[in-house]
This record gives sequence, C-alpha cells and structure tokens, in this order.
Amino acid sequence: MSNTLSKATEHLDPHFSFCVSTWSKNQHRFMTSSKRVQDRSKNKRIHDLEIAKEKWKIANRVIFLMETLKNEPEMVMPVRELEQNRKQMSLPKPHSISDLLRKCPKLFELYKDKNGVLWCGMTKKAEDLVEEEQRIIEENEDKVAEYVTRFLMMSVDKRLRLDKIAHFRRDFGLPIDFRTNWVHKYPQYFKVVKRDEDDEIGFLELVSWNPAWAITELEKRAMGMGVNEVHEDHSNSHNPGLLSLPFPLKFPSTYKKVYRYGGKIEHFQKRSYLSPYADARGLKAGSLEFDKRAVAVMHELLSFTIEKRLVTDHLTHFRWELVMPQKLMRLLLKHFGIFYVSERGKRFSVFLTEAYEGSELIEKGPLVLWKEKVLSLAGYRGKKKKIETYSDVSDIEDDGLSEDEHIRVQLGQEDTMGSLADILLRDNDEMDIGEVCNAYEDTEAS
Repeated sequence: MSNTLSKATEHLDPHFSFCVSTWSKNQHRFMTSSKRVQDRSKNKRIHDLEIAKEKWKIANRVIFLMETLKNEPEMVMPVRELEQNRKQMSLPKPHSISDLLRKCPKLFELYKDKNGVLWCGMTKKAEDLVEEEQRIIEENEDKVAEYVTRFLMMSVDKRLRLDKIAHFRRDFGLPIDFRTNWVHKYPQYFKVVKRDEDDEIGFLELVSWNPAWAITELEKRAMGMGVNEVHEDHSNSHNPGLLSLPFPLKFPSTYKKVYRYGGKIEHFQKRSYLSPYADARGLKAGSLEFDKRAVAVMHELLSFTIEKRLVTDHLTHFRWELVMPQKLMRLLLKHFGIFYVSERGKRFSVFLTEAYEGSELIEKGPLVLWKEKVLSLAGYRGKKKKIETYSDVSDIEDDGLSEDEHIRVQLGQEDTMGSLADILLRDNDEMDIGEVCNAYEDTEAS
C-alpha cells in the first residue's frame, strides 16, 4: 500500500506528499497498535470462572434439548430437525448435536425407524428431571415475580419489552410460557400493555411501586437482612436516593497489579452514587456519578440471576431502559474485582465475582442444584454402541461402563494473571463434557 501511495503522490506538491506519507505511517501505527477486547484483558482471566462458564454452557445446551423434546407431542423428534437449533444453542462447527446426544446416554435415547431416519427421545431419568424442574419453578415463582417487578422498578419508564425480558428467562428461572400465561398471574405487580393494535409482543409494565422492594441487595446486607426479609422501618416509607455503600471486591490471590490501582479503587468505593431504583434521567452520560450508578445497576441485576452470571449481549438491549453507558463492556472490564468478563468464544459472559468461590457458587439455589444434577448425568460416557433400529429398541441396555477419555485441563498453581495463556482454554475452543467434569473434579480436589 505504501509503494502505491508513494507513486500516486510523486506528481503532487512535496509538502502535500509529506503530509500523506506521514498520515499513512501514523494510520498504520494506529491500526497495528489497536487490540481486541480479548487481547486487552487476557492477562486478567480467572481459570475457575472459565471452568464455571463451560459447565453452565454444557448444562444449558442439554437442557435446551430436553425442553425442545418436551414440547413435542410424543417427546421425540428426528435428529436432523434438532440440528436446526444449532444457532440457538451456540454450538459451533464441527461439533454436532448428534455427537452431544450420543455423549449423554443417561438422558437421551437414539434409534432409527424403518426408513433409517435417526430419532431422539428422552430417557425416564430425563423425563423425571423435566418434571422436577417444573416443580422447582412453580415453588419459586413468587420470588421470581419479585425480581421481575424490581427489574421494572429500575427501568426509566417502568416498563420493558417482553421479547427483551425473554432473553433472561433461564437466568431468572421463568417458565417457558411466561409470555402467554405467567405474566398474567401477578396483576398486582405488572401487566402487559401494547402501543397499538399491530404490536404483537407488547410491554410488561409496572402496576404499583413497592417501597420494600426498592432496597438493593447491598443495602439488605448492610442492614443484616436476609434475601427474603423486609425491614419494618423501610417496608412502606423507603425512598431510594444516594447510597455510599462499597461494593464487595474479590481479586484473585495471584493478582499482583492491584496495588497500582489501589488509590483509584479506594476513591471509587467512597464515592456516593444514585440507587438503581432512583430516577436517573438527570445524570450526565460519562460522568463519574453516571458510571457508578451503572455499576450498581449491574450488581443488582446480576444478584437476581440464579447463576449470578449473564450473557453480555443480552445486557446491551437494556442500555436505554436502565440508563447504562453505550460502552458497557468497557465499564465491566474496568471494574475487575466487582465483575469478571469471560471472553472466550463468540458470546461473552459477566460474572458477579463475590458470588463465587473458585468455580463454585457460594449460595446455590434449587435450580442451580438441579442443573448440576443434569450436568452430572450429561458427563457420563458409556461404551460406544451402534444405533439400534426401531424393531429392537427394547433390547438396548445400559452396560454401566465408562471410558477414560485421557483429556485433562491442567489447572496449575496460578489461576489468573497470565497463567491462563498457557492453559488449554483458548479463545475459541469448546471444552468437551468430559473435560469440564475432569477440570471440575480437579478444582474440588485441590
């Protein structure tokens, strides 16, 4: 490019040629010095949370398949039709859904019909797990209704589009039919409204403000309140305003660079900020107050989720509604210690670091325990068998034998600050079920 540019400027004024040449060098320097987000933060990776992300990723894929089969009349469908869900499952090539099904013989059954078409169904264990999940969701739906209401209370216009909330369905523990049935079960909290007759999706709008729910999780902790407790002094009179509570910080033990930013962190922690439930329309975008209030919103929202983790591109849908900065990723990366952003693969996830000890959630709700049960069955590997035909499906037996895959993720002594670059977790790698389970076991043993 530089040779072509030089020839093109030979006949021009020497001063202009010099300017173009200088611009070209500077532009080249600028382009080569710029880095992707992954490159800027690869030295801050936490191996334990990367393992946690892979664990939840595999569990969610298996659960998605279980939900898909559950919605079928006979709870069976051709595997080739399941393959069409690759995008929804974020399953990259060359991995296939059929391979995933074969690795989970305790959850899925495969057989061929008389025409040689491969079909998939659920085992009795999987069907029991689906029923168990339904019971858990029903038992906890009142708490989930509170979280959805508080989500609406944090929004600018006290309403959110239903299709946007749908992104958080599994994160909040909402039922599959939440848009058609569940949203109408709590008319005292919210209602569905539409802008006009052509609006097929509509909004979920707050019906009444609950002062007792305008108290952040940090405030509850400072007052010594439990998750389900309501302080008598605040039940009917609490008005959200300025807060001065510090955010819990959790840096890895090997994070040696924190001392460089100690003063800035201390200054940030002491700065007052507006409650996520207060009206934030008067804040100036980019100001210190604006950014800290955004951190508080993120902290509160992550506290509502069952895994204390969210996919970052889902969060960007709510930037306007929650008065969040345009460059949300930069804010999350900046406050390493409060949040951890996992940037492996195509979809980034943000963790609430205080909620984890290693790769384990400190407080596990019933849905988390259920997902771990699903994952324990998904981690099973039986002997490779040929797929039986329709005529002899009844002859399939579980031989109970497992095979050693000889694939281990080397955890090493350091779990952060550059050590992860030497570990098998590459940016776009996919970990197999066996790998995650082995790494998970190694973490528990260490």
